[in-house]
Amino acid sequence: MFKNYFKIAWRNLLKNKVSSIINISGLAVGIAVAFLIGLWIWNEVSFDKDNKNYSRIAKVMQNQNFNGDIQTWEGIPYPLAQALRTNFKEDFKSVSLFSWSNSILLYNDKSISQDGLYVEPNAPAMLDLKMLQGNLSALQDPSAIFLSESAAKAIFNNSNPINQIIKVENFPAKVAGVYKDMPDNSTFKNQNFIATWALKLKIATWIQNMQNPWGNNGFSIYVQLADNADMKRVSAKIKDLKLNNVRADERVTKPALFLQPMSKWHLYAEFKNGVNTGGRIQYVWWFAIIGAFVLLLACINFMNLSTARSEKRAKEVGIRKAVGSLRQQLIAQFLSESILTAFLAFFASIIIVALSLPFFNAISDKHIQMPWDNVYFWLIAIAFTLFTGTIAGSYPAFYLSRFNPVKVLKGTFAAGRFSSLPRKVLVVTQFAVSVILIIGTVVIYQQIQFAKNRPLGYSSSGLVFFSMHYDIHAHFNAIENDLKKSGAVVQVAESGSPVTAVYSSNGGMSWRGKVPGTSNDFPMSEVSSNYGKTVDWQIIQGRDFSKEFPSDSAAFVLNESAVKFMGLKHPVGEQVSFSDGVAFTVIGVVKDFVMESPYAPVRPSMFRLLRHNGGMLTVKLNPAMSAHDALAKVSGVLKNYNPAEAIEYKFVDEEYAKKFGDEERIGNLATVFAILAIFISCLGLFGLASFVAEQRTKEIGVRKVLGASVFKLWKLLSKDFVTLVAISLLVATPVAYYFMHNWLQNYQYRTNLSWWIFAATGFGALMTTLITVSFQAIKAAIANPVKSLRTE
Repeated sequence: MFKNYFKIAWRNLLKNKVSSIINISGLAVGIAVAFLIGLWIWNEVSFDKDNKNYSRIAKVMQNQNFNGDIQTWEGIPYPLAQALRTNFKEDFKSVSLFSWSNSILLYNDKSISQDGLYVEPNAPAMLDLKMLQGNLSALQDPSAIFLSESAAKAIFNNSNPINQIIKVENFPAKVAGVYKDMPDNSTFKNQNFIATWALKLKIATWIQNMQNPWGNNGFSIYVQLADNADMKRVSAKIKDLKLNNVRADERVTKPALFLQPMSKWHLYAEFKNGVNTGGRIQYVWWFAIIGAFVLLLACINFMNLSTARSEKRAKEVGIRKAVGSLRQQLIAQFLSESILTAFLAFFASIIIVALSLPFFNAISDKHIQMPWDNVYFWLIAIAFTLFTGTIAGSYPAFYLSRFNPVKVLKGTFAAGRFSSLPRKVLVVTQFAVSVILIIGTVVIYQQIQFAKNRPLGYSSSGLVFFSMHYDIHAHFNAIENDLKKSGAVVQVAESGSPVTAVYSSNGGMSWRGKVPGTSNDFPMSEVSSNYGKTVDWQIIQGRDFSKEFPSDSAAFVLNESAVKFMGLKHPVGEQVSFSDGVAFTVIGVVKDFVMESPYAPVRPSMFRLLRHNGGMLTVKLNPAMSAHDALAKVSGVLKNYNPAEAIEYKFVDEEYAKKFGDEERIGNLATVFAILAIFISCLGLFGLASFVAEQRTKEIGVRKVLGASVFKLWKLLSKDFVTLVAISLLVATPVAYYFMHNWLQNYQYRTNLSWWIFAATGFGALMTTLITVSFQAIKAAIANPVKSLRTE
């Protein structure tokens, strides 16, 4: 019986080639979108799950209260690690300091720059490193270092790296192990070396010489809980550990520690006013909903075309019932057809997914691969296809199987006044979903463009920075002279951080007129005297730093936000003191410029002259020389001072553009899915228009004979579809406004929802509808009326 069902189903597919192609194509695209989104979601939700300690690992974070605004930081004081080990040893299996770094690895005459970690000896076991050579305990040796498989290959080619001596920032380290590269969906991906904390202390000697170690939040601490410990309970126990150890003047911010589980690092990384509000999880939900709706659009096409052609199959149903077929058998017959269609679409979708994965990975910044050898994937895919086929064929099956055989065979069967109502509702649903997706995509891009057009407060044109791994501070004047003599640059500056980031901040500052009890945390950038000229910042009061004034070593330049926050009416000449009482004089005020998130207000910031090596060299390239030639000359000069160092540079405008990466990737994905949603909707509309034109063939012929013009016939066949799309716009507009308005609230610096977005999207949807329908409408309108009237 089932064999017969599928044989008949196959014949019906071949008989109605156009509707079959539309059904299979629409379903294939819908299933392909669902698969791609499913693979993307799986990659997101499985982040870090490669680690066997996944459920027991956390990072220590803190909340600090700044005048009612609670800020959440990952930075933690250095002594906290030992305090956790001493005071809560029964709660933790492992506690380790972490320092993320980009360091120069040198072996013989080969020098490469690699991202890596400096950790304590118990960290490799916590990270569940997959060792290819050596063992996890080898990092107990203070001089040891582990390399990733790719780093070992890059340095040693095919030679055995074990026990070889390499230099890390010019300090020797022995290769004690090689580990498998971290997975792409891991917090620690691209960390290509793991060195000891003992080596970190050799490189950064200032760590052990800190005057106020509990007040420096420049470190990361990761922990693995004991097997019997509860994450929430332990988090509550350690809450006041920092508060009880900081100086009295630092307690005003009420620092509160807590544990952030590994399961929340990736998808729940956002905090607002001290509360974990979410993060990328919102995009996971968004795309899950988009995938479901795009697949629904494809199913709607199937339902629409199947029910639209119900009259064509009415006699078939009548005869089957007359010869004894039960309704359940007819339902099984029609479901067999839809399931066969779904499986044909499934095989087509697999081809689409396999071919589109490289493009999908490129726009989503992923390295997703088809899980060909995963049994669970195929079981889920087959179950998913069966479900899709059943859902898509359920309405047609139950609708067609209830026809009255007597009325059908007597020729008195009529579909009824409201028989087309379900199809109209489904068309409205299709286009409403498509319009919502398009509006959402446009708003995302408008928000990105709004932030990109934000005044930066400095000139990024020709601005390049170099992260240097040797003491450029000691040789800065010579480096500056040589670079300018080369003609490659017009300005050179040294700093402790790039223009596009803030590496440190200071709290506990005081000034005349400060409200007692007010807490503060000012981003503090240390720069050379010609930094302002290099980045072309805008001094609006006072003056810039200058080599002509030795007193500038005890001077501040403030930004506008700092002046406003401090309530200084005449800031130039005012004294601002650190918590230890050391006073600095304000010599100038600079216009706010964006160093951090382009979506957030500029924070009150301070600038002071460098006291020691900054490690960051910023140059303004000579516009009269090509960037390629200028950078070659700059690299040549820098090589003279440290031949072993690999010279790496970054353009400031490119680094700033990276701040929009997540939003742009989400926007690109949303654009692709919106286009596919419109394609599927138009495909269904094309099929319905074809059916309506076929159904009204005689009517069109009669109207032509009576003098109807092609325009009037086109209008007749198109107006119903245009009306349905217009209704879908009325449904979609308030829904899209609600969701996108709420999404924009995530950004403090945000665009407005402009009316033209909704108007343009509506106009585009109507034009797309007319173009889609017009092909069939005009084809029917220009047909020979004689042939139309002979049609049976």
